[in-house]
Amino acid sequence: MRILLSAIVLLVGLSFASAQSKKPLPQKPLDLNTATVEELQTLPTVGPAAAKAIVRFREKSGPFRRVEDLLAVRGFTQKRLKTLRPYITVTPPPIPQGNKPQEGITKKKGLQ
Repeated sequence: MRILLSAIVLLVGLSFASAQSKKPLPQKPLDLNTATVEELQTLPTVGPAAAKAIVRFREKSGPFRRVEDLLAVRGFTQKRLKTLRPYITVTPPPIPQGNKPQEGITKKKGLQ
């Protein structure tokens, strides 16, 4: 009888803990290039360590160019990416203005 009662208490406790641990999901996709550690932790399967790893990777390697780049972060697998995909996005970095050729210039002097 005592074992049965202990088992029931344990199951009820686990059910309550499971319900409490579910975090609200982001209302709109988070941009991997601008999200904070705190925002990243709202994603499914992403806790404090994974959120810090994403930010650290971004700071070291530069902005993400596509969502799939998340696979380069340690601990992120195809399966995990599939779970996260609806909740993440990547805004491509802006193209630097200095790299565009000037309009109207077709030939450089001395190269005719």
